[in-house]
Amino acid sequence: MTEQDLTKRPANRVASTAKKNRLWRYGPLVLWAVVIFIGSGDVLAASHTSILVRIAHYLFPGVSPENLALFHFLVRKGGHLTEYAILAGLAARAFRTSSQETLRRHWFGAAWIVVIVYALSDEFHQSFVPSRGASIYDSMIDSVGGLMGLVIVLWRGRRTRRKERRRAPAIKANAAT
Repeated sequence: MTEQDLTKRPANRVASTAKKNRLWRYGPLVLWAVVIFIGSGDVLAASHTSILVRIAHYLFPGVSPENLALFHFLVRKGGHLTEYAILAGLAARAFRTSSQETLRRHWFGAAWIVVIVYALSDEFHQSFVPSRGASIYDSMIDSVGGLMGLVIVLWRGRRTRRKERRRAPAIKANAAT
């Protein structure tokens, strides 16, 4: 090994570490976006998720068809809320730890913009799927789900910081003795 090889080695190691960190930060976000994209196709169309209605009807045979339809509707919209809350949480995770100062500082707004844009593009994608239909209302539900996810991340972050502040005096007191 030459001296030149030794001086290049740490820079390569730093570059590979930065790539691994970026993949660790943004990989789950991209993977979850792919899962949403696949689910937006024919796979999770209402006709394919109607198995939930059959299961509910089997478990509760006396329930009216209207209540079963309501159950199916609520489960599907709850899925919208949940999948976009997860997307927002992953975006917040990526942006809060980003190497870009602007993303770290404005993580909440950046993550919500990602959620809104992805929700709109998801509905646009669904407009091309024969068994699906595009709905601005679904995009709004998705955006609200994203907002809920971001509020949970914000709340948990503040709660964690508050606990750390309470522990800090105890740690200082133990260090002083």
